[in-house]
Amino acid sequence: MSPFKGKTGFKRILNAGGYSLDGLRAAFTGEAAFRQLVLLNVVLIPLTFFLSVSRVERALLIAVCLLALIVELINSAIEAAIDRISLDLHPLSKNAKDMGSAAQFVVLTLIAVVWAVILL
Repeated sequence: MSPFKGKTGFKRILNAGGYSLDGLRAAFTGEAAFRQLVLLNVVLIPLTFFLSVSRVERALLIAVCLLALIVELINSAIEAAIDRISLDLHPLSKNAKDMGSAAQFVVLTLIAVVWAVILL
């Protein structure tokens, strides 16, 4: 057990919610890529409600947009952890950061493909 684990029940859920909000706030204020993806979501998600698509298609269009935010949060967390360990240039640090970036690229490609397949 981690010495940092101590709360249980409802108090743990409240704490977790606060930590999640802190993480979203940190990503929004400190990561330009996250802000850009939020803007993309602010445009694309409402747009789905004006498109003539089924509920399942609408859910899929929204899900891939939200997936980009999730991947960016994970990518930013990886970058922060790597930078916390060391700011020195190291091939493994570069690989970790590049792989996080590649994951985001794959998700952005997925957004383009899903939207194209559903709309075209």
